[in-house]
Amino acid sequence: MGRVASTADYRRELAGLFGLKGKVAFLPGGYGGLGEAIAWGLALHGARVVVAGRSGEKAEALAAKLRAAKHEAHGLALDVRSVPEIRSAVDAVAAQCGTVDLLVNCTGVQREQPLAEVTEEAFDEVYAVNLKAAMFLGQAVARHQVAAQRGGKQLHLLSVRARLGLRGRGYSAYGATKGGLVMLVRQHAMELAPHGIQVNGIAPTVIVTEMARHWIENEATRRQILERIPLGRIGEPRDVVGAALFLAAPASDFVTGQVLYVDGGITASQ
Repeated sequence: MGRVASTADYRRELAGLFGLKGKVAFLPGGYGGLGEAIAWGLALHGARVVVAGRSGEKAEALAAKLRAAKHEAHGLALDVRSVPEIRSAVDAVAAQCGTVDLLVNCTGVQREQPLAEVTEEAFDEVYAVNLKAAMFLGQAVARHQVAAQRGGKQLHLLSVRARLGLRGRGYSAYGATKGGLVMLVRQHAMELAPHGIQVNGIAPTVIVTEMARHWIENEATRRQILERIPLGRIGEPRDVVGAALFLAAPASDFVTGQVLYVDGGITASQ
């Protein structure tokens, strides 16, 4: 049975709901459009951010921008298609920073091919980045979080395609891997719950980023997107950052195994 909180307790607890001071956040894929926005959001709320990606130069460039703005940040090279590289990178972060409090997995790739033209090579690449990497990033970070005995958070970026098929486009590999990631989130959440570690996902629709530029600048596809979104606008990076901050912060300590759809109402209406 829970305790009855005093006014002083409420003030202290509520004031710290979104505080991340002293937390170490590891962001594979963190220099992409959404990853960079999330990195800034976490840093602005006090987290020490480690950005990782296939290009060590891009990762370090973003880390340098964060440091120039008086935030603690580091960059490192990581190809998430390699399980040994994943393990080595997570071990390096833990050794350098002392711990890994937050995993925010921003990695993802799409190779659009109609069903009749899907190649084994393309399907395997999408699987390796979107699902297999999530499995072993979660595992590597969990090993350190469990050993540290101080809880933690793991967050994976998905897509509304985890739940909805897409007419007229070749999304077999992408949809299958993002759908599989939903169950990976739930399973990891169950296995890590006894250790006080929460695992959740964020599933956006189209967001204004460089990756989505070809959709947004095309009048026909832009109109189709807007027609599907009940709130009547295309998502902005800040919409995803808000969700990420909630799921990374103490505010979500009683939330695990969930996928938050940041989609303007699409999945509620189709």
